[in-house]
Amino acid sequence: MTEMTETSAAARDLLDRLEAYYDAAPRGAVPPEDFGSLTLFLQDGDGWPFYARPTPGHPAQPTLGDVAAVRLRQRELGLPEAFEWVHETTPGLRDAAARSGLHVHAHPLMVLDTEEFRAAERPEPATEVEVRRVAHDALDLAVVHSVPAVAFSEPGTAVGLGGPELRDAAAPGHRPEQLRYVGERLRTGRTVTFAAYGAKGPLAVGSHQPRGAVTEVVGVGTLPNARRQGLGAAVTWHLVADALESGVDLVFLSAGDEDVARLYGQLGFRRVGTAMIAEPQQDA
Repeated sequence: MTEMTETSAAARDLLDRLEAYYDAAPRGAVPPEDFGSLTLFLQDGDGWPFYARPTPGHPAQPTLGDVAAVRLRQRELGLPEAFEWVHETTPGLRDAAARSGLHVHAHPLMVLDTEEFRAAERPEPATEVEVRRVAHDALDLAVVHSVPAVAFSEPGTAVGLGGPELRDAAAPGHRPEQLRYVGERLRTGRTVTFAAYGAKGPLAVGSHQPRGAVTEVVGVGTLPNARRQGLGAAVTWHLVADALESGVDLVFLSAGDEDVARLYGQLGFRRVGTAMIAEPQQDA
């Protein structure tokens, strides 16, 4: 697979598959709400809150009024005022979201070239670690799911301060019902999680979320003081290998920034578009 332009037929077919996945992945027991050009996905029981996305196949681009209506409903429900979309598919939403006062940021949208992945050298971490799949009934599930929170609190690829102590301090913040929800997703295969374990427990974590023959790699994060040791690459490699072995033929992800995208490029991921997120500006 070569990098595509948004005007090519192959790129359009690919983006259509991604849009179908984006529409299917957040659907659970709670049906989404229809706002015409936008669809608001609701929190599924004890799971994580979702976001609004463009409605697939809708003929019109979302307007400022559409965004305002969704934001009002999100506030009524106590949900994050968050929107996600692919710029090449819905270019008009960027301006509408910005005019509504939301902070808009862009991320490289990348798809795996399977042949390049199989030809690439398997990444070997620089430290003594074991990368293994996380079981649905793992006793350290709260600790595992604290790794990304610590990782994303210090964005980027540089070595930082956060380590196992901060991870362990965050673990009790996960409510039992949330962990049961996560465990059920792991049990049913809706989420597949791998972690890189060192002497002090999980140091890097990531997941993929298969729907049919498509999956998204999400939540790959390394404790800041364990970076630059190949842990994130090793976890990502295991996620991709698991997905391909299970019959998935389209693996994609959104990179945090261009530096992270270059790291994913070493595993065979190639940029095909721009993943957009709009949310209220965070206070400094």
